[in-house]
Amino acid sequence: MRLWNRLDAALYSRGWAIPRRAAVLEVPGRRSGRVRSVPVAIADVDGADYLVSMLGPGANWVRNVEAADGLATLRRRGRNLRVRLTPVPVAERAPILRRYLAVAPGARPHLVARPGAPLTEFARIAPDHPVFRVHEI
Repeated sequence: MRLWNRLDAALYSRGWAIPRRAAVLEVPGRRSGRVRSVPVAIADVDGADYLVSMLGPGANWVRNVEAADGLATLRRRGRNLRVRLTPVPVAERAPILRRYLAVAPGARPHLVARPGAPLTEFARIAPDHPVFRVHEI
């Protein structure tokens, strides 16, 4: 999986990604300080962009973002954007999670809700999946 992520990150950061909502998140490692890159899908809801952790709060990129006080870089279509990622409260995550499944079909095995499920189903799984709003800085 690490090899696949590296390949995706290389393609996405150069703008060669096929998915329109694909990007690469770059954030310093919480222990090493070395920049870590991970391919991500960006969910857009009501004019705002969001990142979702399909693997939950223990995902390395989530812990690195938290350690970096939300400061990161998004590489998208050959552009680097400095961003601040702010956590979204659990009560507000359901519509974002539903949109995330629409833009990231590969996440379906990790989120137990179906793409067309009612928001109540997404609200039930919301505590298990951190969501961050993307703010350009």
